[in-house]
Formats: sequence, C-alpha cells, structure tokens
Amino acid sequence: MNITVQRIYDYQTDAAGTETAVLVDRLYPRGVPKEKMAGVQWLKTLAPSAELRRWYHENPEQRFDAFAARYQEELQGSEQQQAAGRLKAWAQEGGVVLLTAVKNPERSHVSVLLDVLGAPFVRA
Repeated sequence: MNITVQRIYDYQTDAAGTETAVLVDRLYPRGVPKEKMAGVQWLKTLAPSAELRRWYHENPEQRFDAFAARYQEELQGSEQQQAAGRLKAWAQEGGVVLLTAVKNPERSHVSVLLDVLGAPFVRA
C-alpha cells in the first residue's frame, strides 16, 4: 500500500496525476484557499469525532494512548470502514497522499489511521 503523509499547507498538486490526495481532517483547514483543494478528496468520516478530538486536545501529551484506542473503536463503524476501503483502493491504484492540518501528524489521528490500515508512517 502506497500512502504518504503531508501537511495540507505544504501540498502541491501531483503533476503526473498518479496519486490521490485525501484530506482526513473533520474541519476545513484554516487559510487554505478552495483552489488548493480542487481535486482533493475529503473523507471526514475517517477523522475522529468532534467529542474525541476535543477531549484529546485538552491534554495531548497524557492522552495519546487512550485517544488511539478510542479512535480505533470509532474506525470500526460501517461508514468509517467504507471510507477506509476507498482509501485502500486508491492506495493500490496509484498511491495516496494523506493531507492534514495538524502540526504533529506522528502523534495524531493520522498515525493511528495508518496503523489501522497496516501502512507505515511515511512523510511526503
């Protein structure tokens, strides 16, 4: 499975068009013009619930392991499983760039999502 991670603020459209760019945040990233998002898939259902996200951000240093466990449970839902299936299909077709606005993707929902998908964390 060919999946890389990149912050949305650094994203440049793939000139060859071989990769699918997928935003995996629930909220639209601040300051990103809509033109930059043209052609980007947005799978909000793969993001943690608003409640879980707020809970985690109250104390991220202490809560990451508990957050990861709770988020993995959320990813077992039928909508999340469907979205994960689409993501896997795109990754096998030509690769995926997971886009996020979080400052530290290694300690966020992105790394947990990659674990669930069985893919290594690779920065683009």
